[in-house]
Amino acid sequence: MTNENHRQLIIVGSGPAGFTAAIYAARANLAPMLISGMKLYGQPSKTATIENYPGFPNGVEGPELGRLFEEQARAFGAEVVYDAVEKIDLSQKPYQVHTYGGVFSADALILAMGTEYNKLGVPGEKELEGRGISNCATCDGYFTKDKNVHVVGGGDAAIEEAIFLTRFADSVTVIHRRDALRASAILEERARTNPKIKFIWNSVVEEIKGENAVEALVLKNVKTDELSTIPSQGLFVYIGQKPTTEIVGQQLATDDKGYIIIDENMETSVPQVYAAGDVADPHYRQIVTAAGMGAAAAISATRFLETLMVNSAK
Repeated sequence: MTNENHRQLIIVGSGPAGFTAAIYAARANLAPMLISGMKLYGQPSKTATIENYPGFPNGVEGPELGRLFEEQARAFGAEVVYDAVEKIDLSQKPYQVHTYGGVFSADALILAMGTEYNKLGVPGEKELEGRGISNCATCDGYFTKDKNVHVVGGGDAAIEEAIFLTRFADSVTVIHRRDALRASAILEERARTNPKIKFIWNSVVEEIKGENAVEALVLKNVKTDELSTIPSQGLFVYIGQKPTTEIVGQQLATDDKGYIIIDENMETSVPQVYAAGDVADPHYRQIVTAAGMGAAAAISATRFLETLMVNSAK
C-alpha cells in the first residue's frame, strides 16, 4: 500500500451523513476522502421536494440539497471520489477499502452507506423491474404521464411519492396492507384531498403480470384472502428499507434487522470504525438526524486521529 493511497479518514457513502461527516472532518484539516458509492447523494437524490430540512422554508429538491452538501464539503478540502466500494477489510490496520478504481487504506473509517428499498418478492417483480416497476417517482414519474399507476406502502415515502406522481399520472392508487396510513398527518391530508389519489386497503400484491411492461396486479385481501386482478400501468414500491452493509460482511456487530450497532460516539464494534445515518439508524431515518450522526462520527474520528498524531510525534 503506497502513501498516495493512504488517508487519515475515509468516508463511505454520499448521503447527508457522509457529506456532513466530510464537512466536519475537512474543517478539522483531516483532508478526508469520501467515496460516493453507486447512489450519489443517497435517498434524498430520489426525493422531489424536501420540506422538513432546516434552512429551506420553501423546501428544496433532493438532488439540489445533495449538490449543496458536496459543494460545501469540497470548499473545505474534502476529496470526493465517484466510485463504488467492493469490500472493506477490517482485519488489519490501517483498514483497507477496495474500490473498483483501486485499494485505499485509512486510520479511521466512517460508514454511511444508507439503505435500499425492500422488494415485494412476488412473481413478475424481477422480470418487470425497470419496465414499469420502480422505487423512485422522481426518477420515473415522467414516464407515468396519462397513465393509471399504483403505489404500494403506507408510510411517508409512499405517500410523498404518490402525491408527486399526480403531476403526471391520470390516477394514482395506493395499496396498503392495513386500513390506516402510517404517514404523517400533513401528508395523509394532502393525499386524501387529492382528487387523483385513491386507496385500496387491507391488501397486498401477490403477483405482477405483463409481457414487456406492467399490465396487471393480482391482489390479496389480507382479511378475507380473496384474490382479485386489477389493471395497472406502473407500480412504485415503498415497503421499508434494509441497511446496505454487504461490503463489510460479518465484520461488524449488527442488530436483528441488519443495522450496524454503534455506541454514543457513533463507534461500531471495531475500534475507529464509525457508522452514521440510515445504515445505523433503525428508528428515525431522517435527513436531519443522518446529518447529525455524520457530524458526531466525524468529531469522534477527529478526536482519535488527533491523539494518534500526538502519539506518533513523540
